[in-house]
Amino acid sequence: MPRMSGERVRLRTLRGVFIIGLLRLAAGINVAALLGVCLFLFWRGLPAISWEFLLEGPRNSMTEGGIWPCIVGTLLLAFSSLLLSFPLGVASAVYLHEYAGASPLARYIRLGVNNLAGVPSIVFGLFGMSFFVITCGLGLSLLSGALTLAVLTLPVIISTAEEALRQVPRAFREASLALGATQSQTIARVALPAALPGMLTGAILGLARASGETAAIMFTAAVFFTPSGVSSIFSPVMALPNHIYVLSTAGVDMEKTLPLQYGAALSLLLLALGMNLAAIILRDRLQRGGGLRG
Repeated sequence: MPRMSGERVRLRTLRGVFIIGLLRLAAGINVAALLGVCLFLFWRGLPAISWEFLLEGPRNSMTEGGIWPCIVGTLLLAFSSLLLSFPLGVASAVYLHEYAGASPLARYIRLGVNNLAGVPSIVFGLFGMSFFVITCGLGLSLLSGALTLAVLTLPVIISTAEEALRQVPRAFREASLALGATQSQTIARVALPAALPGMLTGAILGLARASGETAAIMFTAAVFFTPSGVSSIFSPVMALPNHIYVLSTAGVDMEKTLPLQYGAALSLLLLALGMNLAAIILRDRLQRGGGLRG
């Protein structure tokens, strides 16, 4: 019996080592693939990066010039969608966790949110075109694109915000209620400040997805070229994802625009990385500063 027990322990140990080895291999493959894509973009796109490329608009049938209007349009679309989706997502998470709880309605809402998180972006693009562009009469505009991207990123923000609220210790709420605070006061002054750093994780994920989406904006906001730039929320915009797609599929001179394609792709990668780093730094400062202050 002791011998059988020892063999079982060895088999269990070997099985654990094997599974951990597979997980490490999978993680290594993912990291290697990511590094390979980044290094390829740097190798092909870095020669095209210059101040002229970054700060000028395209010219000569998009075969020369830069991507400045595309950078501005991408930033406007990403941050506008975040301004719309983050408050709505946090409010939905507060209702689901603090008020609805485990009710049947809350379960159906969570099921719908999880299903929406897996819907392809082209579906959101077609929805935005049919509802915001045509039905609401907003046309091809910055507002239509921002609303579509807000709907696209909303499921991720709701899920992460609810999980952040779930991580707040129950003792915090009980102490606040014991001191005479109402439920709404407890949520506003205790639960939300404590959960805010975790909620920003959802904002980071939503911002990263919104900045790199093509299908969701090509029917709602993005155009190939606009000489006047962004004059209002009802005007169309140029965006880096759509710009790269158009240059690589419908350019007037594919070989001549190839450096511009790689340069724009590298710029989009660096732009998304910069926005994510800024959001991560803000989240870390909130965590170190203490979510319950104020």
